[in-house]
Amino acid sequence: MEWMNYHHLFYFWAVAKEGGVTAAARALGLSQPALSAQLRALETAFGEKLLQKSGRTVVLTEAGRTVLGYAEEIFTIGEELQAVMKGLPAARAPRVTVGISDVLPKLMVQKLLEPALALPEEPILDCFEDKTEVLLADLVSGRLDLVLADRPLNPQARIRAFNHLLGECGVSVYAAPALAGRLKGRFPACLDGAPWLLPAQGTALRRGIDQWMRELGVHPRVRGEFNDSALLKAFGHAGAGLFVAPDAIHGEVVRQYGAKRLGPAEGVRERIYALSLERRLRHPAVVAISAAAKEKVFS
Repeated sequence: MEWMNYHHLFYFWAVAKEGGVTAAARALGLSQPALSAQLRALETAFGEKLLQKSGRTVVLTEAGRTVLGYAEEIFTIGEELQAVMKGLPAARAPRVTVGISDVLPKLMVQKLLEPALALPEEPILDCFEDKTEVLLADLVSGRLDLVLADRPLNPQARIRAFNHLLGECGVSVYAAPALAGRLKGRFPACLDGAPWLLPAQGTALRRGIDQWMRELGVHPRVRGEFNDSALLKAFGHAGAGLFVAPDAIHGEVVRQYGAKRLGPAEGVRERIYALSLERRLRHPAVVAISAAAKEKVFS
């Protein structure tokens, strides 16, 4: 019987988690050349390349993603064994790791992810927020199971991933009651010259809002541009400017931010995509997220 060197596997697992040999060597207290030698020994034993360079970091090959999946399972079982031997209750919950584009509405993301926590297996939900491009790199490297984004993957991108439209809805314009009372005229004419809080330039929602305003002849007095939708709404709650929010979370926006709905932004749509390495979603938690999006959030 051929035995695997679990020390080598652990070092590989550490490099995958830390995102590079240098960071892993520092965390493990090893020299970089020594750690690199251990990784080469593991690749030789498997007869497969597990890591490849991408700029200043390393990414997993297809074989590397397979090995990482088994390594996660092996070391989780090891932790469970230690807990059992210490007389502690063993709890081994599945884990789903989701990357969230920083421009997505937090209230909507919460509604999308809640069904994963309601599964009988009680999975652990790992959420990471960043720019979509950064999250896609983590998806390809195997660090994420799923990425939630406001737009589909560019067909020109050199990434073998798949787009799953979770749903779409209209958006409406909101204002703090005091600000709404100062607006002159009927909607949407009252929007012209009013203070606005807008999503950051380059986002799908911002492009839709800009086009809608051009068609209406509305000239906003921009007071702020935000990547973080929750921060944008917090300023909106304080009366700093008008803002838009998806119709799917109208109730939450009114309750949490005390905002008044002025009217719909006709033709502007909020879309959320799930980006995955799978053409067909299989992870139970990811399937639950997709099903709830269509049945509850965007119904």
